[in-house]
Amino acid sequence: MNEALQLEVGNKVLEVGAGSGWHAATVAEIVAPTEGSRSEWGHVYTIEIIEELAEFAKKNIIKAGYADRVTIICRDGSTGYPEEAPYDRILVTAAAPEVPSPLLEQLKTGGTMVIPIGGVDLFQSLIRVRKSKDRGIIRENLGGVAFVPLTGKYGHKI
Repeated sequence: MNEALQLEVGNKVLEVGAGSGWHAATVAEIVAPTEGSRSEWGHVYTIEIIEELAEFAKKNIIKAGYADRVTIICRDGSTGYPEEAPYDRILVTAAAPEVPSPLLEQLKTGGTMVIPIGGVDLFQSLIRVRKSKDRGIIRENLGGVAFVPLTGKYGHKI
């Protein structure tokens, strides 16, 4: 997913589905490398709907030394995090029935989103969405994947 996002130093990234926090840490290594100047750093905002997982991720991020580059929020990630929008990159780590409209709205023009789309049966397609000024929304199927279902307002009703 990181490769498909084409992450760059300085990107502001929204991750939907913090889990343990480790994926956000890998993103932070790319967008805010410690050998670079802090003024050039990007930041990762990661949202987790399950309170226990959000707390677990927060502890992991603090313990691993990423708290200055990763912010963990506990709430419905399917609605995004408009407080820090727009984002250069958005990655969703759970399968949605379709691309949630709030996430598209929060993606910066010229930005990229990677999201698994499909049912709850653990077979979906990984879709790269690019928001272009002149060509609108461009979708590209990157192949088959298996993710847990996205829950929340724009997720699966399970």
